[in-house]
Amino acid sequence: MTSANIKTLLHRVKNNPADLFSKFALALELINIQKNDEAILLFEDIILRDPEYVGVYYHLGGQYQFKNENIKAIETYKQGIAVAERLRDVHAKSELATALLTIQLETEE
Repeated sequence: MTSANIKTLLHRVKNNPADLFSKFALALELINIQKNDEAILLFEDIILRDPEYVGVYYHLGGQYQFKNENIKAIETYKQGIAVAERLRDVHAKSELATALLTIQLETEE
């Protein structure tokens, strides 16, 4: 995505903070330009506004993991798994469970 597209997403989020899809897309784009802390804030806000936005947990956990905040990452993955189970989202649950297992194995080393 170009910086013009990021500006468009910023504009959408500013004008409609409840637009979680644009907020999610903006967070992913911010990660691509190494603005990870800003992305984390957006992901955290999405979860506060809609705890069942299941796709956020994987990306937020990954950002915590990237920052070596492994306890937060593990908790985020676990929360996401619980949400995926409630929603019967097998794909999301599988991705989150794999991420959780990976970080647990890495932290045991």
